[in-house]
Amino acid sequence: MKKTVLIFSFLGLISCKTYDTTSLIESQKPVQNEYYTIAFGSCDNQKIKNELWSAIDNNHPSVWIWGGDNVYSDTNTMGFLKSNYEIQKQDPDYLRFIEDKIILGTWDDHDYGANDGGEEYPFKRESQQLLLDFLGTSTNAPERKRDGVYTAKIIVVNGNKIKIFVLDSRFFRTSLTKAIHSKKRFQPNKYGEGTVLGTAQWKWLEKELTSSDAQFNVIVSSIQFLSDKHGFEAWGNFPHEIEKLEKLIVSTKAKGTFIISGDRHIATFSSKNVTGLSYPLVDFTSSGLTHIYTSFTSEENPYVKGKVVKELNFGLLKFDFKNNKVIMEIRGKENKFIQEYVQVYSEK
Repeated sequence: MKKTVLIFSFLGLISCKTYDTTSLIESQKPVQNEYYTIAFGSCDNQKIKNELWSAIDNNHPSVWIWGGDNVYSDTNTMGFLKSNYEIQKQDPDYLRFIEDKIILGTWDDHDYGANDGGEEYPFKRESQQLLLDFLGTSTNAPERKRDGVYTAKIIVVNGNKIKIFVLDSRFFRTSLTKAIHSKKRFQPNKYGEGTVLGTAQWKWLEKELTSSDAQFNVIVSSIQFLSDKHGFEAWGNFPHEIEKLEKLIVSTKAKGTFIISGDRHIATFSSKNVTGLSYPLVDFTSSGLTHIYTSFTSEENPYVKGKVVKELNFGLLKFDFKNNKVIMEIRGKENKFIQEYVQVYSEK
């Protein structure tokens, strides 16, 4: 049975200026097994053959979300960055994969242009346009006209809605604090010091969450939100920003909200009970499309569910509108099923 899928794109109010660029895309792609499927992944080195595209495609996703580090190109030379995106986009397996799919995505540090880079990166505006070129973003899209690659999409399937919030954790992110007396790379900033999203993006996110009437709301963050003890990049380096997003999800009453993330070269599920939220907040990390954290043994994560996966992987989100449920799967080479986490949302 074929189902009509509609996609709307919105931009919030930025610096007292509104870009009216609402777009509508119609698709007739069949929904498999009564689930609407979205796939995502991160950390794809263009110099390493990606062996997962056909396996991902076997799950018939309607949407692919790049979670960051879509190429590896730490550089101040935009010609070099552009050439690496071209290598990625000329991969015949990838070209076949994207033929019938909606492509969304954000960046992380290595495709942004600087390892662990943030607001200080001098070529961020030029890099932004190259990422948007890679994603096939239209020339009149809001992201082309203002700072940051953040955006929101509403997917409508037979009257049911999924809203996807693609965040930018690079353009506005302020300085990190190097760890002292520890083998970790970073330690949390003083409470209240610095930002992940920046003022304009926070205002936009509040507006978009408040206005959402979607049954499911998916927040895309290149860095992990819940796992915050490992000492690498994470929202945990800005503890006040974690608190701010949790309170925002609660206060806006956004239904069925969860987070997907990348960056770590591992895959894992984390889940936290947040005061005032009627369901657990899940952070599903999928990272390692071409290479993984082979030396991983363990790390502190009070919210982890199941085992940490350290093999090539991609993430699947299967939306069950009838039962108000999301089936989250970690899969690997040859579509190998690795792990599953199911979240039922109590309110429609």
